[in-house]
Amino acid sequence: MKKKSAALTLLGNITPEEFFANYWQKKPLLIRQAIPDFQPLFSADELFEMASRDDVESRLICFFKQHWEMTNGPIAKVPVKEKKDWTLLVQGVNLHQQKADELLRQFRFAPDARLDDLMISYAREGGGVGPHFDSYDVFLLQAHGQRRWQISSQKDLTLIEGMPLKILQNFKAEQEFVLEPGDMLYLPPHYAHDGVALGECMTYSIGFRSPSFQELGEGYLQFMIDTIELPGRYADPDLQTCQHPAEIDASMVDKVIAELSKISLNKEDMTIFLGEYLTEPKSSVFFNSPEKPLTPKKFTQAALKYGVKLSLKTQMLYQGKQVFINGESFTVGKTDKQTLSILANQRHLSAEELIKASEDVLEAFCIWYEDGWLELNKN
Repeated sequence: MKKKSAALTLLGNITPEEFFANYWQKKPLLIRQAIPDFQPLFSADELFEMASRDDVESRLICFFKQHWEMTNGPIAKVPVKEKKDWTLLVQGVNLHQQKADELLRQFRFAPDARLDDLMISYAREGGGVGPHFDSYDVFLLQAHGQRRWQISSQKDLTLIEGMPLKILQNFKAEQEFVLEPGDMLYLPPHYAHDGVALGECMTYSIGFRSPSFQELGEGYLQFMIDTIELPGRYADPDLQTCQHPAEIDASMVDKVIAELSKISLNKEDMTIFLGEYLTEPKSSVFFNSPEKPLTPKKFTQAALKYGVKLSLKTQMLYQGKQVFINGESFTVGKTDKQTLSILANQRHLSAEELIKASEDVLEAFCIWYEDGWLELNKN
């Protein structure tokens, strides 16, 4: 029998099992003081500094004179604080800040394959992004100030045309909540909502990956380019004189269908594709290699002394004999799999745990260290 998880304050003192059974992708959940006495992890100035960087995704959204405007980052200058109705969105803060990553990891009651990122929304009085819906699950944690949320289970998700944002045309609120610091609202996919700042406020959004089947299909076909094997060449030894030269003969179509039908979906290929797809870094992610990397010998000595940890930007998953990291895959033996799965689940290995690592694993760790995927755990 599978062991039942403990109730979490983060989920309103229910277990993850109860949350998944009763709320996940079913209905909203308002959690008062999900994180009691929560204090914002970053000041407004720290957030503005992040938004000004070209390696951080950000957007500035303004609603001035009944007109929506959106500017993609880097954001060199935000509106004066006295001005109302503007919002700054900073995406993927967990990729750049340890504190944000630690907060995101509190939501690992859902698997890493689904957990996406932590976005911070800073808004002045009246600021928001308009009534909209997301195609993924989201937790909205109030970090500073107050935000009024109006939500609706409406099926009409028609958008206003010609807008830089996906704003609902016919939003009709069914429920309304004002969130204080530490309060959190969970919303399933396609649940209409509109959040408006009541004075200066910050909201942290914990989002989950939900790729469309179209994206997955296109990605899988691209993946198959490197693995597909279809020997032979089209031939028609029984070709006959044609009456209409420009017409594609039906038998040609049938022969091509018969050969291409030999391409089949199988679990091994799909596992490798999904592992590489789900760990592939976003286009905006760049890894920083050490300025003065240690030699392999000195790295191994240091790793066995301090242990290692994954970079904040590294995504690592596994399934069966396959291990995936940052879009690459490896087939490993049972002993190495044990070490690597611990690293993937904990995101770090102590010096004591590293003693059990094989030479192959230590060699891989050194390469990952040189690439900026993995760091010495000196802190």
